[in-house]
Amino acid sequence: MSQPHLIETDSNPTAETALATLAFTIKAWGRELGFADVRITDVDLAQQEAGFEAWLAHGYHGEMDYMAAHGLKRARPADLVPGVIRTISVRMNYLPQDSDAAWRQREKNRLSSDAASTATVSLYARGRDYHKVLRGRLQQLADRIVAEIGPFGYRVFTDSAPVMEVALAQKAGLGWRGKHTLLLNREAGSLFFLGEMLTDLPLPVDAPISGHCGQCSACIDVCPTKAIIAPYTLDARRCISYLTIELKGSIPLEFRPLIGNRVYGCDDCQLFCPWNKFAQPSALDDFDVRNGLDQATLVELFGWTEDQFNLRLQGSPIRRIGYERWLRNIAVGLGNTAAAGAGSAEIIAALQARADNPSALIREHVLWALQQHVI
Repeated sequence: MSQPHLIETDSNPTAETALATLAFTIKAWGRELGFADVRITDVDLAQQEAGFEAWLAHGYHGEMDYMAAHGLKRARPADLVPGVIRTISVRMNYLPQDSDAAWRQREKNRLSSDAASTATVSLYARGRDYHKVLRGRLQQLADRIVAEIGPFGYRVFTDSAPVMEVALAQKAGLGWRGKHTLLLNREAGSLFFLGEMLTDLPLPVDAPISGHCGQCSACIDVCPTKAIIAPYTLDARRCISYLTIELKGSIPLEFRPLIGNRVYGCDDCQLFCPWNKFAQPSALDDFDVRNGLDQATLVELFGWTEDQFNLRLQGSPIRRIGYERWLRNIAVGLGNTAAAGAGSAEIIAALQARADNPSALIREHVLWALQQHVI
């Protein structure tokens, strides 16, 4: 990695002042680019290694082989990007801009039996793909730094490399890890994305903050599949987000009725977390709802052709699961309308129309759904 040519890294008052000024300026630029907060930490995650190894050893990562593929490199950023000594950690709110104080209640209402025929898509996925948004803004931040000090060593990430983002963000002081394993912030809850820039700049670091979950167990209690098996420990194999997004094959029978009408992801642990009453709308319109995904019915989405799926969800994080898994998930939701007392001739007809689908995966889940309606 190249060293910046305008800042000497030797320890002396002048250099330290220059680095402190640069850190202050980087944070200001980050806020201008739409990040809600920007903090800086070192890259030492040695204390995370034992816990991560134990989590993998229990198989809690399920089919997410990428979690284990790089071994402890995930906890050793300097092995991933040689020469890095700091992380510029950022968070970006994703609650849609038009959200009001009643947003949490509206989202909870989607999960009631009265709304069983509507489709519930995780809040973060209703707008533009966050990977593109955050990476683009982080690159703009890097470009500003280059313009200010000249070339320096860096690499930007957002959920796109073997990096322990939550651990780095927690160490940087962006928040604390909640019992649901997501990062929490007193002023913003947990509805934000994380990103980071690994760099060789010897910037001054920020202090971490203490946790504030106390005796609260709301996230653990409300999880439909009991995926939070202990405070701060998630068995991803039970998590609805994993089952509807990461799992490539059949959804286990035991979990299908518990998924309800959730067709992509699950927000329950966040909706019922008291800290999310402080969640803040995004400063960007990228995460505003597209394609009516906040009010679409299961039948409507199940009727999309593959071309419609690819066209309408272009630039959406949903598109990465593919059309087959999309229909798999919706079939489960349609099956669950029976138990909620929301079954209808329209729902049964929609399922029957795909009963002979070329995909064995789709046929299996459609058959299960039809069986729930006692055809």
